[in-house]
Amino acid sequence: MNAHELRDKTPDQLREELASLKKEAFNLRFQAASGTLENTARVRAVRRDAARVKTVLNEKAAAAANE
Repeated sequence: MNAHELRDKTPDQLREELASLKKEAFNLRFQAASGTLENTARVRAVRRDAARVKTVLNEKAAAAANE
């Protein structure tokens, strides 16, 4: 997922995406704590994807405030 793809989405779609990423991050943390996590790099990727979504949401909010 890259920022260009995210900028094409509506704020509601971005919030849904953020919610699903947070759920996935929770599940990954749970797997890591129980020792069943196979792909440790996925934790970092999910965290960064969530940050990208938040950044795009903030950009859209700032653009709406300036109009």
